[in-house]
Amino acid sequence: MRSTFSSIFYLKRQVVRKDGTVPVMGRITIDGTQTQFSCKMTIDPKIWDTKTGRAIGRSAVALETNRMLDKIRVKINSHYQEIFDRDNYVTAEKVKNAFLGLEHRQHTLMKVFEQYNEDYEKLVNAGMKSPKSLNKYQVVYKHLKEFLYQRYHVNDIALKELTPAFITDFDMFLRADKHCCNNTVWIYTCPLRTMVSIAINNEWLTRDPFRDYEIKKEETKRGFLSRDEIQLLLNGKLKNAKQELYRDMFLFCSFTFVALTNVCLIINKLQTNNRSIGNGLETTCLHHFA
Repeated sequence: MRSTFSSIFYLKRQVVRKDGTVPVMGRITIDGTQTQFSCKMTIDPKIWDTKTGRAIGRSAVALETNRMLDKIRVKINSHYQEIFDRDNYVTAEKVKNAFLGLEHRQHTLMKVFEQYNEDYEKLVNAGMKSPKSLNKYQVVYKHLKEFLYQRYHVNDIALKELTPAFITDFDMFLRADKHCCNNTVWIYTCPLRTMVSIAINNEWLTRDPFRDYEIKKEETKRGFLSRDEIQLLLNGKLKNAKQELYRDMFLFCSFTFVALTNVCLIINKLQTNNRSIGNGLETTCLHHFA
């Protein structure tokens, strides 16, 4: 929801300079909260219109004053829009600090997530992390980006704006919009917890938005193939080479007890080294084990 926002200019009449001029001040109001700042200019109060907050007349002083005030207003409006688009939460103090050049650039959720994924991918390429885990983080990043735009109409959000409501809303988004089951939601909230932990450890976030959130992994019974079904899968004809490769990978893991993750790592390494795979050797090995 967009904030109520206004900016006006007024005179600080109680402070009169030796030449009779008084300082011009600015006031920013957002959702009823105000903050003031100096416009770093003075003007003769006789040529000031209190109602419009501008200088009166066509004199060089009046025209220059109004030009400077217009420039300030444009900058304030620009800072307001930038902060709103970035953080989805704007205060008068934030806008004033941005205008005065005092704003501390806030760490945002998607920027931290993006950097984490980039670093994780380097570890995957070095053979130190699993491609499957990287894929999970990339999927959650994509879902979060879609959630932010759909729910808050923003592309990113400041870490300090994360609340328990944000977590429960994301949980609902995964269930209702992405049709995720409970265990998938449990898996997908783990990367978000990781980002929150990073933020807390770096003191970018003071309170844990997960503090009121609870989710438990449900025990599931996994099915298994019978000997006849495995034989049918082994001898069956599939539509294309890709399906055959997936079939061969599955059966290879079944016969050798090698984890699918390790098979993916091997294939990824072969592809990285520009070596061909799927040339029939996998099938030969499978029939040998059968």
